[in-house]
Amino acid sequence: MATEQALPQTRLLVQAAAAVCEDKKGHDTRILELDPADSGLSDFFLVTSATSDRQAIAIADEIELRLKREFGVYPNSVEGRRHGEWILLDYVDFVVHVFLAERRAFYDIERLRKSARPLTPTEFDDELKAALAARTRAARNGRASKRGSADEERKSDRKGSPAIKKRATRSAKAAAGRATSSRTRPRPAGKRTRETE
Repeated sequence: MATEQALPQTRLLVQAAAAVCEDKKGHDTRILELDPADSGLSDFFLVTSATSDRQAIAIADEIELRLKREFGVYPNSVEGRRHGEWILLDYVDFVVHVFLAERRAFYDIERLRKSARPLTPTEFDDELKAALAARTRAARNGRASKRGSADEERKSDRKGSPAIKKRATRSAKAAAGRATSSRTRPRPAGKRTRETE
């Protein structure tokens, strides 16, 4: 589904926005995971209800503020803030809808998106944690297999591949050459030096 295909950053943003809805006492908060074939708009809708227009505005303001502070993300568009009956925050990959309870019942946005899979914030968190754990396991297994192949390569090198033997022979000859050049060479008997004159 879209949860697997959506970027991890989008999932974190949706999770943070849902947490704000819970903190500000939003009612019946739902995350609609939109069908990839049907969602030319975005990957997720976050829908919550408020009991008053002030509460709706407070929820929308806090979502905008927290996502700006924690992630540096601004909404692409904000609609309905002045009236507070239905506030829409468009973050492109997901859209937040904050309704008054009566307006939510009237528009019934969940019914309009029948192909969407409704999730509660806790279900969404559980899926996100499971996906993250699977990705971590895959990364660890990948490192372990790379580490295993590197160990095998080192073992085969120790057994004596021709390239390694050739390199070792070259380095031994070079070391021997340096050792002989650093020693003082005996002078021929017939030549005089300044000290002997």
